[in-house]
Formats: sequence, C-alpha cells, structure tokens
Amino acid sequence: MYAVIKTGGKQYRVTAGEKLKIEQIPADVGAEITLDQVLMVGEGESVKIGTPVLAGAKVTATVVAHGRHPKVKIFKMRRRKHYQKRQGHRQNYTEIQISGIAG
Repeated sequence: MYAVIKTGGKQYRVTAGEKLKIEQIPADVGAEITLDQVLMVGEGESVKIGTPVLAGAKVTATVVAHGRHPKVKIFKMRRRKHYQKRQGHRQNYTEIQISGIAG
C-alpha cells in the first residue's frame, strides 16, 4: 500500500516503513505525527484519488531526527562589472519514518 502526501509545499510517494526527509516541522524526536493531507492512496490495482485531498485518509509517522542538509553554494557574478557575490545556505529538515497508512 502506498500514498501520496503533501507537506511543506511538496508531494511525496510513501509506503509503510519508509524513511524520508521533509521540510522542518515543530515536533519532538520520537513523537507520533499525523499527516492528513493525503492526495492519493493505492493498493495493487485499486487507486483512490482525492479532489484535492481524500476525506478520512491519514498517514501516521514517527519523528526520527532533525538536521540540516549539506550547504548549497550560491555564486553571482556580472562580467566586466567587478561584481561577485558568494553566499551559502543550509536548509533544515525533519526525518520521519512512516508507520502506517489509513485510507
């Protein structure tokens, strides 16, 4: 069984037992969270699609860790204008493990 969920402005295809890194959410490590924006649930040949979300469907997950992605280097330059700008960015994330899909 799999589901397509929406969190942090992105969509993810998840199955039970899977670990994934999503945009940071305010939850403690080890806490059980419920993701209720389920767009689609599929099992074998049967697929249920929401308009836009499925009513009553939810995905439960456990927060495994919080962290930061590797640094992304931003370099801007205008040729012949003596302009160079260096910048770096590290995005925060929350790692979760999907424990169950109900829908």
